[in-house]
Amino acid sequence: MKAAIYRSYGPPEVLNIEDIEPPALQEEHEGRVLIQVHYASVNPFDYLHRKGYFPIRLVNGLFAPKEQIQRLGIDVAGTIAAIGKNVTRFKVGDPIFGNCVGSHAEYVRARENAICMLPNSITFKEAAAIPTAALTALQALRDVAKIEKNQKVLINGASGGVGHFAVQIARFYEADVTAVCSTTNLKWVKDLGANTMIDYTKEDFTRNGEKYDIILDVAATHTYFKCKDSLTRSGVYITENPLKPVYRPFQILFSSITGDKRGKSHLSLPNDKDMAFLRELIEHGQLRPMIEKVYPLDRIVDAHRHVENGHTQGKVVVEIQKG
Repeated sequence: MKAAIYRSYGPPEVLNIEDIEPPALQEEHEGRVLIQVHYASVNPFDYLHRKGYFPIRLVNGLFAPKEQIQRLGIDVAGTIAAIGKNVTRFKVGDPIFGNCVGSHAEYVRARENAICMLPNSITFKEAAAIPTAALTALQALRDVAKIEKNQKVLINGASGGVGHFAVQIARFYEADVTAVCSTTNLKWVKDLGANTMIDYTKEDFTRNGEKYDIILDVAATHTYFKCKDSLTRSGVYITENPLKPVYRPFQILFSSITGDKRGKSHLSLPNDKDMAFLRELIEHGQLRPMIEKVYPLDRIVDAHRHVENGHTQGKVVVEIQKG
């Protein structure tokens, strides 16, 4: 099968499309399925692994990846090609979307409890844009921040992958949403349901005198110390990227030690229950993905470069095999 692989850390150019052996369902792969991949998406996770971000090197290999062939891709939309032992929720031919590792390839193995049936109202292409980014937004707002009706919620980076889902999810919970993005993105982000728009090229939200119950700093452009004066006394600041900007993890740790527990970091945890919840939102028209560009698999280098530039409007999707 064709797959995007890399053998050493580095820039997007270390990626190559090669023919490799497809994954198989062995006896030990209980509760897993084999998926024919139609579309996948590119997330920061992918380029951080490819670059060998330091915490990743501690697990994946300090100077070079431990495994000779590394595959990327953590979002998938496709068709069940085979089912493993004790799989009960799916059958061969079912259209699905969800989370896995290695989806930038024609076939990928996934856990049954990390995927969900494809919503009837969207395509494989649209579904591929949803899993990781939407789960991150959902879990950050619902589980970490404990979002409530009428709370003031600020999303910094509201036009990005996680950000544009966070705006919609916050509105689902009937929060008062302030979206921070650039001039060119103001209109379409407002159309997602934001109550107030801030153009970061003209205004710094940390200096506007407003207090927020939740600040979700998806863009990772502000340190916690800079944001904490914009929080209410019981407010919560959340970042999905604790290592950017520099010193932020130390600020959150120091604040926690000194009694200020408002700074938190979060990474999504794939699970079928939350995927089913997202599916319901999609089916009821309460959640929709924004896709800026679709790249064919043989242009995976361009797709990585696009996302790594940090100014994506919504999501970047990779076409593997049309479904």
